[in-house]
Amino acid sequence: MAIGSELRLALIGTWLLDSYVEIDHETGAQDHPLGITPQGIIMYTPDGYMSAQLQKSSRRPFVGGDLYEGEPSEYTEAGRTYIAYSGRFFLDEQSKTISHEMAVSFFPNWTGQTQIRLIELEMDRLHLATDGPQRFNGKLKTANLIWKRAISNG
Repeated sequence: MAIGSELRLALIGTWLLDSYVEIDHETGAQDHPLGITPQGIIMYTPDGYMSAQLQKSSRRPFVGGDLYEGEPSEYTEAGRTYIAYSGRFFLDEQSKTISHEMAVSFFPNWTGQTQIRLIELEMDRLHLATDGPQRFNGKLKTANLIWKRAISNG
């Protein structure tokens, strides 16, 4: 595992979502809100910015093909199967946490928030978890995500 300033250097780059599991705070039950094979990209840049995009792997296209003219049910389904936010990040190497400052977010309630993630980096695997329960689908849950380093095409 990377330590000290090595952690920040090892974090920089692009990561692909391998798994996303939510664990119910009361029952311990596990849920895969974006399915067993979710898709996602999280990027950390050298200048201190990050962007996260997560989605269910099988999403239906809008029938009309127009981004702004979908049916209400199409927008509802699309919204329930996509998570996105971007902003600055701050790494606390002592506590092994990373703060994501959400300058923009698909979920308007997160815009302007800073959320803390527990971080563990092992070789080409990045483990991120919420630092405590959050309300997901009506229940208090912790989110656990595993990312795999993207391989450069260049």
